[in-house]
Amino acid sequence: MESVHHVSVSSKILFSKVRKIVPPMLERFHKGQLGRVAVIGGCVDYTGAPYFSAMASARLGCDMSHVVCERSAAPVIKAYSPNLMVHPILPSSDSVKDPNSIDASSLAGPIKDMIPRVHVLVIGPGLGRDAVTLKVVTEVIKEARAKSVPFVLDADGLLIVTEDPSLIKGYKECILTPNVVEFGRLAKALGVKVANQAEIAKDEGGDSTSKESEACEQLSRALGGVTILQKGPHDVISNGVTSIIADTKGGLKRSGGQGDTLTGSLGTLLAWRAAYHDKLWDSAEKDSEKEAQSKDEVQAELESENRRMSPTTTLLLAAWAGSCITRECSRRAFTAKGRSMQASDLTDEVHESFLKLIGEPEGSKTHL
Repeated sequence: MESVHHVSVSSKILFSKVRKIVPPMLERFHKGQLGRVAVIGGCVDYTGAPYFSAMASARLGCDMSHVVCERSAAPVIKAYSPNLMVHPILPSSDSVKDPNSIDASSLAGPIKDMIPRVHVLVIGPGLGRDAVTLKVVTEVIKEARAKSVPFVLDADGLLIVTEDPSLIKGYKECILTPNVVEFGRLAKALGVKVANQAEIAKDEGGDSTSKESEACEQLSRALGGVTILQKGPHDVISNGVTSIIADTKGGLKRSGGQGDTLTGSLGTLLAWRAAYHDKLWDSAEKDSEKEAQSKDEVQAELESENRRMSPTTTLLLAAWAGSCITRECSRRAFTAKGRSMQASDLTDEVHESFLKLIGEPEGSKTHL
């Protein structure tokens, strides 16, 4: 098995490749083509997380931003913004007659019916740990995988796969976004012994970045090549073969909810990735002869001027770009608000962060 390697191209080149998967703004596109993202989460105790995630998707540029939440959370989330489409169809113990005897697949029916109408699912923000809800979302994950719909898993969405890793094992169209605690839980569930960030930090004589990458690689391999974005002082993205480090400077305030800007941004980037591979616009790139499998093949795609990138490469790029945008949002928000910075301050920085780091692709019409 090939050992993990960092791609050795500059951030400037990586951002130029990310720009390739951003659809240009063209008059001929119609509503929905530039991204339909659904966030699955939101319960009586947690209404902010799905809102921040869905708004990040919208502010980054997806056309249609949905929230699928528990019934009691819907009025609150609707009140936050009229721009979001809020669907109170996520069952919980409070909304079924007998929580101990349910048909989870049937209860998930209305959500499963939505899946073919969206490009990407973001599963976990504000989901909570209600037993009925988690069983239903498990069925949603199965359905999304069966239909090859990409999804992002975070927060209590990660809890589901920690308890049953087979749900996503080997599924290459998903991104996991664990923090240090969630990463440790996943590793333990899979029987993978990896050094955690605290242990790595104590090893002053070692190369901490390489060790963090190695840990992320090990966990990705244990999951059959699923892409993992491990959040930390810098973020590590790995698919078990190739790793990219996102070290864009962030803010110093560790307020809750910043990870929701990440998941929402990933949702839109994955939707744009789908449009890129569907050839929604003419990119003037030559099709690759084969899917990139190794580090060298990924690097060749990143360094090529006119070679169309493979899904393996674009998934890594989408994860890396989502991380960089979020970190830039955090930096800008902290510069403006300092110690008082909150998650909502990141929401206001999404568009400007995108413009600074990536910018509009060639051919975009942003002025009438």
